[in-house]
Amino acid sequence: IMSRNACHAGSWYTNQRSQLDKELTQWLDEVPPTMEDGVPIPVPGARAIIAPHAGYSYSGPAAAFAYKCINPDFVKRVFILGPSHHVRLTKCALSQCSQYETPLGNLMLDTEMIKELKQTGHFETMSREVDEEEHSIEMHLPYSYKILKSKIDSIKIIPVLVGSLTADKEIFYGQLFAPYLADPSNLFIISSDFCHWGHRFSYTYYSTPSDDAIYLSRRSDTPLTIPIYKSIENLDRRGMDLIEKINHKEFTSYLAKTKNTICGRHPIGVLLCAIEALPNYNNGNEKVDESQQPRIRFIHYAQSSHVKHEGDSSVSYASAYV
Repeated sequence: IMSRNACHAGSWYTNQRSQLDKELTQWLDEVPPTMEDGVPIPVPGARAIIAPHAGYSYSGPAAAFAYKCINPDFVKRVFILGPSHHVRLTKCALSQCSQYETPLGNLMLDTEMIKELKQTGHFETMSREVDEEEHSIEMHLPYSYKILKSKIDSIKIIPVLVGSLTADKEIFYGQLFAPYLADPSNLFIISSDFCHWGHRFSYTYYSTPSDDAIYLSRRSDTPLTIPIYKSIENLDRRGMDLIEKINHKEFTSYLAKTKNTICGRHPIGVLLCAIEALPNYNNGNEKVDESQQPRIRFIHYAQSSHVKHEGDSSVSYASAYV
């Protein structure tokens, strides 16, 4: 059995089993039992989530909102789509391991399903080194284990490393994954942080209330009409609104225009295209049973810190269910 080590345990999150379990329990317990719009948690019919992948001290509480939406009763298989941070990929890549280790216990990979996907000819294979170096998938493993613990022996995962895809390739992979998304026994986890703001990320976009966009220098003389952190939130929420509208084309245009540093933009793009490719999806063109129509709702938004000066930096975290 080829096993992937939990390489970020002990740095990005604790490698102590009892401590990790306690932290996850606490964050999940802090999520309210119903949404602001009255939707109960776990969300009936939730098939996918969007959740962050930063160190748990930053994004752990935010990720809990997405994970609490999942009803484990129906899940047999978990697809985890994470962006590639270290390796240049123009496709998606699959793992060659048969199990992933976490401090809570091991997760088994669905090697049969991975073989099926490989046979399409549209996937590369990650080396074990690449697999272990990447954190965007690993950060979802302890939460997945925790939420699905009651049936962990029957759960299998399919980690997918998503490269820098063109819009057309996002459509292609969306169509490829659509039949799997349509299957109620599959859960999709989309791994993404939102805006990475600051000179250390080479991104200092600032938007005024009149929607004029500028980039702030370290010593900017620009009079700021709203705090920088509020501008960042406005920028993120514009993207979140387009994701909620399930509009891949507009989301792609928004990214091209604002260059917002949403690191999981390609996994999100694939998700949007998979939903658009579902057989019963009609983009609101005709009257159908509302309960059967896919919807995406963001239920939590946070920033690692509030940027008040040009020299500050922050990363945003947003959690959603599908």
